[in-house]
Amino acid sequence: MNLVIKHFSELTTDELFEIYKLRTAVFVVEQNCPYQEVDDADKSAYHIWLEDEDGIAAYARALPEGVTFPTASIGRVISVKRRCRLGSKVVRAAIDTVREKFGAGKITIEAQVYARSLYEKAGFVQTSEEFIEDGIPHIEMQMTL
Repeated sequence: MNLVIKHFSELTTDELFEIYKLRTAVFVVEQNCPYQEVDDADKSAYHIWLEDEDGIAAYARALPEGVTFPTASIGRVISVKRRCRLGSKVVRAAIDTVREKFGAGKITIEAQVYARSLYEKAGFVQTSEEFIEDGIPHIEMQMTL
């Protein structure tokens, strides 16, 4: 398993295509959630993924403060191969990226409620009541670095 961390400006067209194909397949098609999945925040992001011989196995993006929240954030977390701890590994890599690239002291996320335990295990704490975003229950969570 190979870890890749690239700023948007460093991505090849093939890498960007594979990232968008995966994110759309999961967040739009699989979750039956029509929304603008590709957004301007991608241009400010570091894109983090674990890859194997089949391609991207897990993905996340890391954003500097002021892009989606006043603090740095991570999001678009996907594990293609579920129940293999790849989600935990890519979240840890995203947290490390926020710390190293942005020098951030805090990370804010909006997590789908079903994934709360993944983020709690990584050190995030719930900071909001449950709310609906794009038809899916979410909560805000934060981590102090």
